[in-house]
Amino acid sequence: MLQYILHLAALGGIYILLASSLNIIVGLSGQVSLGHAAFFGIGAYTSALLSQSFPGIPFVVLMVFAGIPSLVAALVLSPPALKLKDEYLAVVTLGFGIICELTLKNLDVTGGPDGLYGLTNFGMSPGEFIIPIWTWGIACMLITWRLNKGQFGRNLTAIRESEKTAMTMGISPLPIKVLCFGISAFFAGVAGCLYAHFITFIQPGVFGLSTSILLLCMVVLGGMGTVLGPVVGAILLFLLPEFLQALADYQELVYGLLLILTLIFRPQGIVGKKTGNGQGMIGECIRALRGKKSPDGV
Repeated sequence: MLQYILHLAALGGIYILLASSLNIIVGLSGQVSLGHAAFFGIGAYTSALLSQSFPGIPFVVLMVFAGIPSLVAALVLSPPALKLKDEYLAVVTLGFGIICELTLKNLDVTGGPDGLYGLTNFGMSPGEFIIPIWTWGIACMLITWRLNKGQFGRNLTAIRESEKTAMTMGISPLPIKVLCFGISAFFAGVAGCLYAHFITFIQPGVFGLSTSILLLCMVVLGGMGTVLGPVVGAILLFLLPEFLQALADYQELVYGLLLILTLIFRPQGIVGKKTGNGQGMIGECIRALRGKKSPDGV
């Protein structure tokens, strides 16, 4: 029983890290991303291949190196992609995620659709994995809190509410959004490394669209732009299947009902604060997914 609880605590911590990292780009800068699982997968496969090629590499070094390719991919993708908004940006990130998944399925070095098995866990038990997992999770939450404070936080708020207004105030939106996108992708890559060596096998299907949507639901449910919102959302959506094993065929229905009830009674998320219009930042995500224009008319 204890091992099962430790396993849940470690795997849940990985999803908290992923949701918190997605919150940096979705919640703080107000950009909708449907390709976050791609950065998760890039980090996982990078760490898997490095550990197989260099068996003596320390786990601490491997975690950092696993996040770098995700960071580079984000810095390459984000400058042209972040010039778009709402549903257009969602489509670009969706396409990026699909391309990454198909690439992983068709490369021999990644094991094709079967993935990579027998990865080292560095002799660590689930209880020992909790330390690095939650350390990175807390670090991500602290960075989220820091980015949302001071002048940088005010700049983010201005960009999120109205980019045109922010530009008239002398704020350049693109560098700030690229920075947030890069930080978000780096932590997703680290989460991929932790996941790969905790589970000890990876397959391309784990890093597909369904995972990206699940992560977005975690952020929206908990409260976008808040530090603890993604934590609450990740815990609920991660633990919910454990309590619904007898209703496995209806899990998606329960997820949908939970999101609808949140939208009706807590549109700002479970721990989010109400804004002036009472809709919270969840409205930005919903407008993008429904294909409506932003207040800027972009």
